[in-house]
Formats: sequence, structure tokens, C-alpha cells
Amino acid sequence: MGIKSQRDFYAGAMFSAFGVAFAWGATSYTVGDAARMGPGYFPLIVGVMIAVLGSLIMFNALRHGGADGDPIGRIAWKPLCYVIGANLAFGVLLAGLPSLGIPAMGLIVAIYALTFIASMAGEQFNKKSVAILATVLAIGSYVAFELALKLNFPIWPTFIA
Repeated sequence: MGIKSQRDFYAGAMFSAFGVAFAWGATSYTVGDAARMGPGYFPLIVGVMIAVLGSLIMFNALRHGGADGDPIGRIAWKPLCYVIGANLAFGVLLAGLPSLGIPAMGLIVAIYALTFIASMAGEQFNKKSVAILATVLAIGSYVAFELALKLNFPIWPTFIA
């Protein structure tokens, strides 16, 4: 039995690996049972479901595939680096790095940075549409996290607030 779709097979393997790791990590918390769920119950169930989904995708890749076997292409380094960099910038800007003397810039600045950096991962970059998207995301995040959920983290840069 050969692999008919390399892309699906390895994607399923990745799903399965992450699901197993997630479920295994959840067991370090109290799991409980369905009637009295502990903090590890939901992550355990989600991890198991992701692992099962990955296994189904892998099994399906052994049975079905494209004419050329759906080979795995080259790694898209540019989008990968921009998306990971955008997330790192978001974390640093949101909370700051006191050990390096970087102050917290807050949620609004972090969302604008995240949106602009991640949008450079694509083939086209339209500054106006990215600015509109960042504004909508910033307003939505402010409403959701500050007003609705009342979470306590910096919204504006520390030197403004």
C-alpha cells in the first residue's frame, strides 16, 4: 500500500503528532470526568480529536490522491517568517520585554503591527486595506477584551496610559 497523496499524508501525520502532544500535555492537569470536568478535560478531548482527524487524513491519503501523487512542494519561507515574526512582534509589543528595556506598547499598537507584518507574507500588499483591517481588528479586540470581558492588560502604550 503506497502513499497516493504525499501532501495529505504528511499533513495528517503533523495533525496526529500535534494532537498527541496536546493531549499528553493536558494530562498534567486534573482531567476529571464528563460530569465534573477538570482544567485538563477540554484540552485532552481536543487533542484526541485532532489526533483522530490526522489519522483519518493519513488513511485517506493512502487510498486517494492526485495523478502526480500530490508531492510536497518547497517550503514557503517568506510567508512562514513573516507570520511567525508578526506573532513574535505582537507578543513583545503587547507586554514588552522588561529585561531588554522594551516597554509594553499595548493591544492597539500590537494589533496594528501584527496586521501589517503578517500582510507582507502575501503576494500583494495594499496599505489602505491593511490599515482598514487593522482598525477593525483593533476596535473589535478593544470591545471584546476590554469592554465585554473586562480583561486587565495594557490597551495603550505605557507612556500614554
